[in-house]
Amino acid sequence: MIKLIKYLVLLSLCLISMLVYSQQKKWTLQECVAYALENNISIQQSELDVQQGEINRKDAFGNFLPSFNASGSHSWNIGLNQNITTGLLENLTTQFTSFRLNSNVTIYNGLRNVNQLHRANLAILANQYQLSDMKDDISLLVANSYLQILFNKEQLKIQKAQYDVTNQDYLRTEELVKEGVLPRGDALELKATLASQEQQMVNTENALLLSKINLAQTLRIDDYQNFDTEDVSYGVPLSSVLDESPNIIVEKAKERRYDLKIADANVQLAEYDLKLAKGNLQPTLSGFYQYDSRATSSDRVIGVESEPDGTTSPIGFVESSGETVVSPNFTTNRIIAGPDNIFDQFSLNDGHAIGVSLNVPIFNGFSAKNNVARNKVNLERLKSQYEQAELDLETEVYQAINDAKGALKAYEAALKTEEARKEAFNYAKERYNLGVSNSFDFSQSQARYEQSQNEVIRTKYDYIFRLKVIEFYFGIPIDNLAQN
Repeated sequence: MIKLIKYLVLLSLCLISMLVYSQQKKWTLQECVAYALENNISIQQSELDVQQGEINRKDAFGNFLPSFNASGSHSWNIGLNQNITTGLLENLTTQFTSFRLNSNVTIYNGLRNVNQLHRANLAILANQYQLSDMKDDISLLVANSYLQILFNKEQLKIQKAQYDVTNQDYLRTEELVKEGVLPRGDALELKATLASQEQQMVNTENALLLSKINLAQTLRIDDYQNFDTEDVSYGVPLSSVLDESPNIIVEKAKERRYDLKIADANVQLAEYDLKLAKGNLQPTLSGFYQYDSRATSSDRVIGVESEPDGTTSPIGFVESSGETVVSPNFTTNRIIAGPDNIFDQFSLNDGHAIGVSLNVPIFNGFSAKNNVARNKVNLERLKSQYEQAELDLETEVYQAINDAKGALKAYEAALKTEEARKEAFNYAKERYNLGVSNSFDFSQSQARYEQSQNEVIRTKYDYIFRLKVIEFYFGIPIDNLAQN
């Protein structure tokens, strides 16, 4: 009983510790990216495509190997059949066994086997490109969702600090109103400002919860309520990527972006499809070998025997007496024996066949020629798609560069605005404390200062993400962010 109690207590402590750990778990950006790459459904499907490509390559390699197959049958013939020993129709039950071995090997088929193997290897590479591209997209999505959470957290933190400052001003104003120093309207104005700030905090808390749920769903984590990210503040990164010329960034992107590699692989796949289609217009030469044998359960004739049947037949006359010379008549009977040993029959009845087979396509309703033409059209289409992918990538890179530079300018302008609003707020606060300014003007100055602080946070994280996009094109890992 005591051991059972100890066991239950230990189990309860373990469960509690696990629960506390799960509630206190704070996810870093690196952990989120790694977890998403391991559990995302789209990535898992792309990994299955790679496995399918490996199987297809085995099929293509197997086309070079000779085929080898065996077949056999055993039948019972029941009913009216000819007795091979008597030649008469009788109700018999006979058994018949046969087996066959055959092998075929392709000698030449328009190089389709060679091209199929090359295509299978290229398809695996294309699937791997697709998987890597999917991982890049998921990493970028996770980073964006993670930064959105951090933005909401910092915004909520500033709003709470602003609320505390306003609340202190409100309490102090209430005292001054009671003393008759300030009019009642000043306190009411600050009370309205507090209510507005409370509403803003509620909206930000909701936005924070939704951003956490969004990231948790991307990571396939069901415990939305306890999911949280690490409480860190990322500073504006110092990166030299924007100092690079756009042409260099474009070339770097062409080297590492998998969507362009996928487009190029699709062109090469289409070229092999065209070769395979042309191969169908050429003759196919193959070699074959066949061995077969059989056995039966029927009786067999091993010889014949003769015996007099009691009658005679004249065969001549005696010249001197004229007496008839007769000879006895004989009946011939087959000597019947049971079937040979089945293995002996297989040995006696076996046979071999070896040869070559040539198949020359002459006319097939234009299907082969039309297939060649169809693959030529598809090849040209994919070449155009590759050229379009290059143009799209250049456009995306230039757009990302402009967006990042614009975001940096917006952040720098937001910092200047915040500094100016801060000075204006401090001046308005001094005037309000001296009684030369009313609460409305003070609240307006405070609201503009708070808005400038929120704008700094927004432009900061907007710039961080847009810079990470440029670095992503340049080959820098997406989860490489510096903390303050």
